[in-house]
Amino acid sequence: MMREVAARGKYAPLFRHLKGLDRSEWHVSFDEVEAVLGFRLPPSARIYRPWWSNSKLAGGHSHAFAWLAAGWKTRSVDLEKENLVFSRQESSSGKHVRGDDRRKFSLDRILPRHDPGPWPKDFRSSRSEIYGADDR
Repeated sequence: MMREVAARGKYAPLFRHLKGLDRSEWHVSFDEVEAVLGFRLPPSARIYRPWWSNSKLAGGHSHAFAWLAAGWKTRSVDLEKENLVFSRQESSSGKHVRGDDRRKFSLDRILPRHDPGPWPKDFRSSRSEIYGADDR
């Protein structure tokens, strides 16, 4: 089902591109992803690292379905440099996973590990900014 949604959705060009790659990693810029898609990424892709998360649970996004259904995941997202790495998923046997071919329970598949990459250089935050000045 997920594969069918990914193959027909807005991000289908990315799904097809990843399915056709014959390598285990694709180091790519946001501009290169846009070239594959044929349209600009939404502003949130450049601002919010969670846009690139590998979640396919309820509430997942069509863009994530595209790479997950193709058997890939994202890692090392660098918002400042606007680049990331797509990595082909592998099964516990070390063989490449082909989208929905995984049938056994896997906590890593449900709650995938995610390397968010570095924080932007000038990022600063404080407890009062997050929780409000009066919270203790």
